[in-house]
Order: sequence, then structure tokens, then C-alpha cells
Amino acid sequence: MEVLFREFNEAHSKLNGPFLATTLSPVAPPDNPNRLRNFYHGSSQFSVGADIRTGLLAHTHTDLRFLKSEGTTWVDLYVTYWKAVGEILDAESMRNEANWPKVYEAWKEVANVLIRGYSSAGFQAWTVPCLYVIGQYLRIFAIRADASMKSSPQDGVFGSGTFQDDIVGDYSKNERLEDAARMINRIFTLCISDRAPIEDSRKWGLYYTTNLLFKTYFKLHKIGLCKNIIRALSASQFDMPPMDAFPKSHIVTFKYYLGVIYFLDDNYLEAEKNLTDALNQCHREAFRNKELILTYLIPCHLLTTHTLPSRTLLRPFPRLLNLFTPLCICIRSGNLSGFDAALAAGEDEFVRRRIYLTLERGRDIALRNLLRKVFIAGGYEEGKDGGEKIRRTRIPLDEFVAAVRLGSSADGNRVESDEVECLLANMIYK
Repeated sequence: MEVLFREFNEAHSKLNGPFLATTLSPVAPPDNPNRLRNFYHGSSQFSVGADIRTGLLAHTHTDLRFLKSEGTTWVDLYVTYWKAVGEILDAESMRNEANWPKVYEAWKEVANVLIRGYSSAGFQAWTVPCLYVIGQYLRIFAIRADASMKSSPQDGVFGSGTFQDDIVGDYSKNERLEDAARMINRIFTLCISDRAPIEDSRKWGLYYTTNLLFKTYFKLHKIGLCKNIIRALSASQFDMPPMDAFPKSHIVTFKYYLGVIYFLDDNYLEAEKNLTDALNQCHREAFRNKELILTYLIPCHLLTTHTLPSRTLLRPFPRLLNLFTPLCICIRSGNLSGFDAALAAGEDEFVRRRIYLTLERGRDIALRNLLRKVFIAGGYEEGKDGGEKIRRTRIPLDEFVAAVRLGSSADGNRVESDEVECLLANMIYK
């Protein structure tokens, strides 16, 4: 425990929020893998309150001075943290029989005490990174707790315990994640409602907390709730620090989720704007993050500018290269049957990423390219009075019918001339 008391004292002396947050981490650092175990076994349930009070507040151990309510709340926070660490150690030792719901409830109590510290005990704004750690692991433990309940034989569900999103899931099984969303929402409200001067405001934690909420709502398939958060941020933008003053990692994540929300709302111009901002500010070595951004930015560009990604852009991302290259080849060549086959081949991944319906609209671009080829192949006709040759401006419908039949030959269905005429009319309208 002496290590934690020393780090707590140092963090407060230097007003170092990120360093203080590490003292509340439920994961031991790589250079000290026994940190949590040593901390937990440094006391007992009968003396932990007195031990932590002495270590944090006794004048012989520290030069810090707290108001009574603030000091008492810090003690309560680390006492509940000590209890949560005990549950975590038990869960890790039991492995397959780990009681993650119990871990979640213990960590939720840590979150409650921390929120009380800011709302009524006067915790200062520089300690806001503590909220990041508590909120981040509250979500993680909630997911693990729900997953363990799904795989529990007593529930009649024998699952693998994986955390992959399922489009059609049993939402009643996400009880703890929904509870975690409500807790993180309390943290968001705690930050956005702060009326202190900007330099001493909890609003510096807004975008990180917003990103946690977005992640949680996406996991719960309740993306509509994200719009409430966006509206709240828009209403408070004049009382917030400028966006470029926040850590870039917070802004990149926020722009990514905002772009995806607009994308799913069919607002492709706003989606493209936010996703492009996220990509431009993303760290050059964050390939996984760039891949996620491009997954939605490429379909946006396809619809808004009718441009396709180059192989140079996709080469660092093998998964995207395999997914989008067949579609791009077919769109460029006007191969309708090939486009349908490529869309069907990647259907599972496209549906999981919620981009299937958007990519399906790319068939119109493939059809446009096919019709353009017919126009170019039509050649020239004599100009008036023996003048310069000009492109044919009148092309028989039969030529378009033949081209569409060739482009759709693989599906085994003969395209009727009336259908082609309808396609041409739609393309002219668009």
C-alpha cells in the first residue's frame, strides 16, 4: 500500500491527473505485475479503512491538506477500490468460473463514490482523468458480466463469451451494459453541467466521456440515443473550450463516431466531412483506426463524389483491399453481374459494418459507366455541311439493351428492353 500512498501524494503535489488515475487502474502495469495483489494483501477488511485514512491523510505520511469532506471521500474511494481489486483478483484466479457480475457491482460502487467526490466533496478539475479510467473499465466489466451470464448454463444459453456485436441480439441480456450506460451518462452530466471557469472546469473531460457513451450505445444497438448527446454538446458549445484545445485522441474518436452516426442517418455530406477530419488527424501509425475510418469514408466518397479508392490507399489495409477491390474493379468496368457477385461475397462483413445498403447504391455508378461505354463506342457522325465530326447524340435503345444484357449475363435472367428503358430514364433523372 505504501506505493499507492506515495504515488497519490506525488500526483497531488504535481497536480498530475493522468498519474493519479493510474492509482485507480484495475490493471497492473507491466513493470509491476503484482501491484494489485500487493495492494490488496497489504490490508484486511477489518482495518482497510483505518490503513487508507492513515496513509492518505496522516500528516506523518503526507504534506497534503484536504477539507474534511474531500479527504473523507478520497478515503472512501480507495476503500471501495480496495474491495473491487479483491473481486478482480478472485475473478482472475477462477478463470472460467469468474464472477464478473460481482466485479461489475464492486466497480460500480467505485464509480458512485468518485461521482460523489465531484458533485459534493470538491474534487478538483485536474483529477478528471480518474473519471476516464473508472468509466472505461465500468464498460469493460459490464460487457464481461453480460457475456458471462449469456454463457452460463443456468440461463440456458451456451455461448462462446465473445464480445462481437450482433445485429439481432437478445437485448435483455445486456442488463449491466445498459446500467453502465446510465452511469457513464451521469459522468457526462457531471462534466457538462460544471459552471467553473474553463481552466478549472470538468468540461475538459467531455469528449472522452462522450466517446465512452457512443461506444456503449453502439454496443447496445441504441444509436438513436447518441443524438441526445450531440444535441447537448451543441447547446453547450459556447461554454466549452475550443475543440482544438482538447487532446487529439479525444477529437479523432469523437469525429469518427460522429461521422458514423451521420453515415447511418444517410447524411453522407456531414459524414464525409467528419470522417475526413478524423482521418487527417489520426496518428500516422494508427493503422487499425485508419482502417475503421476508411471503412465508412470510402462508401461516402463513392456516393458523394463518385470516386473510388486507389490501390495505393488500400495497400496498407489488407482487409479493406480484399473487401473493396472486387467492387471497384466491377464499378470501373461496368460489370453489373460481377458487382452483384462481389457484393454477395462480402455481404456478411458489409452487413456487420452497416455499409451494405450504401455500397448497394454503387450499382448505379457501375450502370452509368456501362452506359457511358456504349456512348463512347457509338463513335462519331458527320457534321453538318461536311464539317467536323461530332459524337453521336442519338443512340438506339437496342445498343443499350445489348450492353446491359452482356453486363448482366451471369445472373441467368434475360433483361427486357422495357426494363432497360426504365433504367435509362432513372439514370437521366439522377
